[in-house]
Amino acid sequence: MRWKVAILTASDKGSRGEREDTSAQVIRELVEEELGGEIIDYRIVPDEQDEIMAAIIEMTEYFHADLVLTTGGTGLAMRDVTPEATLKVIDRAVPGLAEAMRMGALQKTRRAMLSRGVCGIRGSSLIINLPGSPKGVHESLMAIMDQLPHALHILSGQIGEHSV
Repeated sequence: MRWKVAILTASDKGSRGEREDTSAQVIRELVEEELGGEIIDYRIVPDEQDEIMAAIIEMTEYFHADLVLTTGGTGLAMRDVTPEATLKVIDRAVPGLAEAMRMGALQKTRRAMLSRGVCGIRGSSLIINLPGSPKGVHESLMAIMDQLPHALHILSGQIGEHSV
């Protein structure tokens, strides 16, 4: 199955065109090469909770993305509000994915423990917060990539949760 994937970058500088969005490029490559997904929406918004929330809602409800991958806004800075915005729009949390991403990235850098990214479900869409750096995106996404097809199959109702 070809999964419908949306990419959301939360970045003040990126939204003003002051920084190239290299993290989204890494996401696009991994989605296409490792997951066999199709990018159906991509956008950059400033680090504002309301704008992040609105984008996630639109990506899940209008574009019907199977998977929404966010990048940026997961650190400790005052403007890093992606996890808070995500928590406000999800129906259920999927903490194991966030834990696995941090564990996988911790094997490469101790700074991974500073990432506050969360994962959850809105309707039948899976939402995953990734760090803002290309390296962090790669390490975090690859830590869970092998489980994403199964998770997406379950959410789409194609297989039961306990199917192999």
